[in-house]
Amino acid sequence: MFLGEFVHTIDEKGRLTVPARFRDDLDVGLVVTRGIDRCLAIYPLEEWRRLAEQVSGLPMTDRRARAFRRLVFANASDSVPDKQGRVLIPPRLREYAGLDGEVVVTGLNTYIEVWNPDSWGEERERVEGDEASVEEWAALGI
Repeated sequence: MFLGEFVHTIDEKGRLTVPARFRDDLDVGLVVTRGIDRCLAIYPLEEWRRLAEQVSGLPMTDRRARAFRRLVFANASDSVPDKQGRVLIPPRLREYAGLDGEVVVTGLNTYIEVWNPDSWGEERERVEGDEASVEEWAALGI
């Protein structure tokens, strides 16, 4: 389970040091890909397989489904953390999310998101400051 928010850095070689408390769940491997909101998503292999199955089950005849497949799979990169818990983030993914130097790593239960600090601040402010969000969340059945 991935919980919490951490500030880390991506080094000059493009490696992210995964927070220590997340490493055990990623030691057999992970997949990093584009997130939905200009961030990156990191999935442990088991969770990635579940997501990949769902996406692969979408109808090929649906233009939106094809676009979503491309978004998810064409931008994905699999990896195994090194002994120091570092993962290489490909340049195209770092560029997409605006990651350079300091980043925010957030645990979202079954996966991790990696954010540019400014973008994370904006997203956090939007979610925490939006009175309507409580009503929207209630509509989700929570």
